[in-house]
Amino acid sequence: MNTQQLTNVEQLSQDFIAFSIEKQVLKFGEFKTKAGRLSPYFFNAGLFNDGESLLKLGEFYYQSIQNSGIEFDMLYGPAYKGITLAAAIAIAFAKNGHNLPYAYNRKEAKDHGEGGLIVGSPLKGRVLIIDDVISAGTSVRESVDLITKNGATPCAVAIALDRQEKGLGELSAVQEVQKLHQLPVCSIANLTDLLQYIQTKQDLAHNMLKVQAYRQQYGVIM
Repeated sequence: MNTQQLTNVEQLSQDFIAFSIEKQVLKFGEFKTKAGRLSPYFFNAGLFNDGESLLKLGEFYYQSIQNSGIEFDMLYGPAYKGITLAAAIAIAFAKNGHNLPYAYNRKEAKDHGEGGLIVGSPLKGRVLIIDDVISAGTSVRESVDLITKNGATPCAVAIALDRQEKGLGELSAVQEVQKLHQLPVCSIANLTDLLQYIQTKQDLAHNMLKVQAYRQQYGVIM
């Protein structure tokens, strides 16, 4: 597809996939997922591991969240990957004129100093949960419980990549989260965007059949 024909949302997704491949965050090969599936691609947001990468990543999340129309009061990033993601996104919003509070959790409660499980701003109002991907939905479930127990309202989830594959049943992992918690989920890119990208790149097109076969076996058409 000619880039001039892409919408702003589609272009954002394509640019993000290109960026992820450039930083080797998105790789092709054979990888075992948490669900025990052998995937022909793997996305590891932990490899956005320098200042420039985090700066750009925050901007991608910012644009995706703005495009979604989600209304919220603060950001929450579950430990561990969600911590740097939430911080990067908060900086991106501040750069664009929106100074937002953010918080994250400790894995274990601190019994000295300020104590507690929550670090950063107190949880209040409408809270947007930040993560990289949704696999089994465990991180979202724990985040929803923690936010609710602190008297705030989980309002949505923002992720980087939606793999669009089955979770525990016939629904995708993202659809399961949406159904269980009644929360909208926005993503910067998804598997459909990934397939669209690699089919236009001569050096990546050889991965097309394997990714399509994986989607045929485990995927959920959104």
